[in-house]
Parts: sequence; C-alpha cells; structure tokens
Amino acid sequence: MAPKTVLITGCSTGIGRLAAKTFQKKGWNVVATMRSLDDQGDLADLDSVFVTRLDVTDSESIRAAVDASIERFGAIDVLVNNAGRGGRALLEQTTDEKILSLYDINVFGLMRVTRAVLPHMRRRGEGCVINVTSMAGILGLPVETNYCSAKFAAEGFTEALYWECKPLGIRVKSVAPGVYRKTAFTSNVDDEEMSNGENEVVEYAKHLREHFSSGATREGGDSSDPQEVADKIYECATRETPVRNPVGKDAAMIMGLIGAPDRQEFLGKVEALILPSP
Repeated sequence: MAPKTVLITGCSTGIGRLAAKTFQKKGWNVVATMRSLDDQGDLADLDSVFVTRLDVTDSESIRAAVDASIERFGAIDVLVNNAGRGGRALLEQTTDEKILSLYDINVFGLMRVTRAVLPHMRRRGEGCVINVTSMAGILGLPVETNYCSAKFAAEGFTEALYWECKPLGIRVKSVAPGVYRKTAFTSNVDDEEMSNGENEVVEYAKHLREHFSSGATREGGDSSDPQEVADKIYECATRETPVRNPVGKDAAMIMGLIGAPDRQEFLGKVEALILPSP
C-alpha cells in the first residue's frame, strides 16, 4: 500500500514542525509548508518530506502548494491547518488593522487552504481536515478578545464543515491545545498594543494578563510537552475521534467543566435534523 500524504501549514516552528516529523516517522509522505523557505531547517533533509512555500494570506501561494503536492505525491489524504498567530490586548486598545490581520491568518487563511484542498478530497471520496484551534476557542479570555473570537470562529467553521463533508466521506475535526509555553507560539504573539491607551488601561490589561498567566503556570503550561499536540493531531488523522479534541491538562479540564465531551453525543442527536438521509 502506498504511503498516505499529509499537508501541514505553519511548519517553520513549534507544533507544525513537530507534527511534520511525527507523520514522517510514521511512514507518511509529508508536505511541510511555511511562509518562508528560509525557515525550513532540517525538514528538507528528511525522507518523504516535501517542503514548499505556502502563505495562508496569499491565495496564489496556496494554489501552487496544493498543485505541487498532488503532482509530487499523487494525493492529499489529510490537511492539517496549523498556521496561526496570537494577539493580546484589551478590545479598546486594538486597531482595526490588528483585528483584520488576526482574522486573515487564523480564520480566513484556514478557510482559503481548506477550500483549495476540498475539491480534491471530494473527487476522491475521502480525506480528513484537522484544524488546530485553541482552548481560547472554547473559553473566552480577557486581554485575548480578538484572538478568542477568531478561534471561536475556527471552531464554528470546523463544526459546520463537519456536516458539509460527512456525506462526502471527508472527516473534519479540531484539535484544541491548552497552554504550551515550550513552543515558539509565545514569540509569535502580537502584544504590542497592550501598551496603548491611558496608564490606567495599560495597568488593567497587565493585571488581567498576569492573573491568567499564573493560573496557566499552575496547570502545567510551562512544562507541558508540545509533542502531545503533534501526537493528538496524528491520532485524529488515523483514528475515529470526536469533532472537538482538547489536548493538555488545562484544556481538558476546562472542556470537561463546560460539558464539551458531551458535544459529540449532542451532534449525534441532531444529525437527522441537519443531514438528509443517505
């Protein structure tokens, strides 16, 4: 049997790079994409790994990467939408430009890449789309108003797409990590606007942020191994799992408190309302 192929966005650092190496070690063909090929590191030296440029804000680069992937490996069996960017500030500190940029990467970019791959999967009658979202798409957090709203949008998109794709033989899921400070994600968070506004506002934002950060530390955010996220992504690609998949002690705790594990049972109950009979 020929190896399966996964296309992963945001492989220059962190979870994306770990996921690429995890799939490669399991014998998969891997399309490792990133905005700049200067960041490819040792990925290009690995067997069965094809590194190519893909900027989720650039539709032409998306089309080129998808076409090159199919030409190289013949198919895309799994798409992992991992590319993303964080943002911290109170809503009143934030400009329109920052909000639009955050959505362009975390929401519109995810939708662009998925839309480019779906016709290929639909014609084949099979495939899997995995969207890496966040605990911040399950629980709203102060000082991350814009980021949370984007990740809530990504979770809603995932669930709606799940219904669209189920009759087509295409599985759709989200992986929602908690806090993993051992990745480069922290350095990829735009928090420069936290200094905007009056001193009272700046200090309030700082106070809220410090409180949540200390709580995340108590729940293991400083020591959590990001390989857990890569392993969860691989599990979702290769096994039957729910639509929503928390990973990390803090994410699992929060999703348990709000009853998220029962979400899959709920979806089963409403399926007849949403989907026509086969």
